[in-house]
Amino acid sequence: MSKDYKQERIKVPRFNEESGFYTTPQRSKIMSKIRGKNTKPELAFRKALYAAGYRYRIDYKKLIGKPDIALPKYKTVIFIDGEYWHGKNWEERKPKIKTNREFWIAKIERNMQRDEEVDQELKRLGYTVFRFWETEVKKNLDDCISKTIAHLNTVEKSAK
Repeated sequence: MSKDYKQERIKVPRFNEESGFYTTPQRSKIMSKIRGKNTKPELAFRKALYAAGYRYRIDYKKLIGKPDIALPKYKTVIFIDGEYWHGKNWEERKPKIKTNREFWIAKIERNMQRDEEVDQELKRLGYTVFRFWETEVKKNLDDCISKTIAHLNTVEKSAK
């Protein structure tokens, strides 16, 4: 992480019964179905970007934060974030968490903090960072793609 990032890291408690957290088998089953890679919005975005003629890397491990889509040639990365996990409208949603509050609030706030750290470090490395919410991609894929392509075109023109 960037040395400039001065904010103290949020400590997330371990999610297990010894720590006082309890999950029903049904909840465990639901949570096990949640995917972190190749979600429908990611696949739709990648398909549209590919159709526009751009080639990219997925879950690019050479960069901090493993961006969902990386275009190293253009020094551009794209993250497609889930609303719950990355804290969309967090101040509004935070009071609605009813079970295991201690864990989930710390978990989501740490995710948000990590997103900021990753963005800051990628920008320091000279990358342009795009973050789209999953619902934004689902509802307005064309807008998200056009924003990205407009940026890529500017980068391409300035390189020539």
